[in-house]
Amino acid sequence: MPHYTAPTKDMQFVLHDVLNISDSTIPGYDELDRDFTSAILEEAGKLAVDVLAPLNPVGDEQGCHLENGVVRTPDGFKGAYDKMREGGWMGLDSDPEYGGQGMPYLLGIAVGELFVSSNMAFNMYQGLTHGAAAAIHVHGSEDQKAMYLPKMIEGSWSGTMNLTEPQCGTDLGLIRTKAEPQDDGTYKISGQKIWISAGEHDLTDNIVHLVLAKIPGGPDGVKGISLFIVPKFLVKEDGSLGERNSLSCGGLEKKMGIHGNATCVMNYDGATGYLIGDMHKGMRAMFTMMNEARLGVGLQGYAQGVVAYQNALGFAQDRLQGRDVTGTKNADGPADPIIVHPDVRRNLLHQKSFVEGARAFVFWGAEMIDRAHRMKDQEADDMISLLTPVIKGFLTDKGFETTVLAQQTLGGSGFTQEWGLEQFVRDARITMIYEGTNGIQSLDLVGRKLAQNGGKTVMAFFEMVKGFIKENEGHDELKAHFLDPLKQASKDLQTAGMYFMQNGMKNPNNALSGSYDFMHLFGQVCLGLMWAKMAKASYAALEAGASDTEFYQTKIATGRYYMARQLPATSMHLSRIQSGAEPVMELDAANF
Repeated sequence: MPHYTAPTKDMQFVLHDVLNISDSTIPGYDELDRDFTSAILEEAGKLAVDVLAPLNPVGDEQGCHLENGVVRTPDGFKGAYDKMREGGWMGLDSDPEYGGQGMPYLLGIAVGELFVSSNMAFNMYQGLTHGAAAAIHVHGSEDQKAMYLPKMIEGSWSGTMNLTEPQCGTDLGLIRTKAEPQDDGTYKISGQKIWISAGEHDLTDNIVHLVLAKIPGGPDGVKGISLFIVPKFLVKEDGSLGERNSLSCGGLEKKMGIHGNATCVMNYDGATGYLIGDMHKGMRAMFTMMNEARLGVGLQGYAQGVVAYQNALGFAQDRLQGRDVTGTKNADGPADPIIVHPDVRRNLLHQKSFVEGARAFVFWGAEMIDRAHRMKDQEADDMISLLTPVIKGFLTDKGFETTVLAQQTLGGSGFTQEWGLEQFVRDARITMIYEGTNGIQSLDLVGRKLAQNGGKTVMAFFEMVKGFIKENEGHDELKAHFLDPLKQASKDLQTAGMYFMQNGMKNPNNALSGSYDFMHLFGQVCLGLMWAKMAKASYAALEAGASDTEFYQTKIATGRYYMARQLPATSMHLSRIQSGAEPVMELDAANF
């Protein structure tokens, strides 16, 4: 049976030692002192550990079932959902005007890690609702916000996003779902959507679907797409529920993982829909939800790595196998615990250094979102836009890799259901696929994001890294073990960018063939920057006489491992990029 421990101390370290949130000028951050964030994280941790984590294997084993058009969620899910709703967790960072608590997005992300690590499939129900509510909040009319947001933020209604159809996923210009305008200003929505997470379930009284569709006569392609609110039950003027809308769940997908979440085929048969935002501008509104979702999926990637690592560590500390080659460590036992062996330690440090660096990266990204939204900071908005495909693509690739490494730590036990590691592997796998496959993320990064603002944003990133190195190079230990490796990795990233500029125009495939490596190169540099910042905070705490010396020394040692053993991968990625398109494109398609 797997276990989970809420890593609140590590979270507090990132929030307060690294990001110094209580001293931030971002509105609302002045309330986030150590005692306040500790209280929030401890309570969320109890819910995650005591309620959600025990249901994770239950949801995986039972899955969801479609009965007479209604999806039944696994045993215990409804009770857990009600506890989360009653605790106000679903509206933690939502607008107080509609019943939310108005906390910064960063705090919502920190709490979200706890819920995802403990039960990813369960947390998807509220996570999708949060994203749908965000889209309505930004693009909906005042009447739409008043009608839907209070119930969604409260958690008594849930939400979804409906994009994909059988014939199209990434290329949404090919969608066939139609929206026929009616005399009363509504639309009749007809079509089929697939892979709709939480499309039908028994957790809430209503489900508010956000559906992409085309109004006849509109422009071709994505320029003709509009977004519609299509509720499961129509809502009366007084806010009460009316008749069932003309939509249904046509089936549940049988999936590799996240069995506890209902992945539905949704059929719309002339369902009543309400235009949200401007006509033919649906992609703009949907991307409000998708961008938030992509950062959330990056969080899912590393959060599954967190719980997998915890279980791998526990096994390595207890499992007796062989003797330490440098001398017996467990003289009273028949063998030493496997954590004494160098290759097991390498495996565990690979996991630990990634998940802790990834947490800092995602928290920093959430802080930028708060800065962009609460201070109307365009530079912060541009920077998180640049980094979003890196957060989603790199962290989910490495997060899945981390769960596999954790499974490997257990050897044969990791391949059995009893220990739970194989579920973490299966659940983590989807993060590399949904909300835009990681290949699409890399194309977005290289094809669109690098060129935004004439390249000013990526140059601002390089200047930020350069400025941090210059500001702190007087610290000898930090310079030798963190700043010098970061400087070399950043140079590799800049060299890769220059290669694209010099060769991408002549042959776009030179850039596109290297985009995936560039995404990983960028991600490695970002985690290198995070570890340099965490090391700086740890050295400062030790030099100030912090009582918990072991905690900060452990941070430094873990960071040194990352800089020495993981960050050098940037040179490999650069070499691949500089090989150009020929190795990728020279083989004729018929010869694969």
